Amino acid sequence: MYAIIEDSGTQIKVSEGDVITVDRRDLTGDASSIDFDRVLLIGGGDEDPKIGRPLVPQALVTADVLESGRTPKVAVIKFKRRKGYKRHNGHRQAFLTVKVTKITG
Repeated sequence: MYAIIEDSGTQIKVSEGDVITVDRRDLTGDASSIDFDRVLLIGGGDEDPKIGRPLVPQALVTADVLESGRTPKVAVIKFKRRKGYKRHNGHRQAFLTVKVTKITG
């Protein structure tokens, strides 16, 4: 069984046992799991695929949080020639690594 979920504007195809990275979010207390309720499609089972318009009702994908981290630094440089203008910044995107445990719906 697989599902297509939406998280932070991206669509991700997941199955049970998959390890994926998603954007970091504030977790309450010592929460060790995340529920994705924006499920666009569920398929691969004995039944026909359930296609959401735009979401599948009462569908839920549960995942356990494995780790949080940050990506390698990306240089952001703004430069205008002959104007004496140069700006140099860096950016590191925060992420969560999660393992999908259950797909319901």
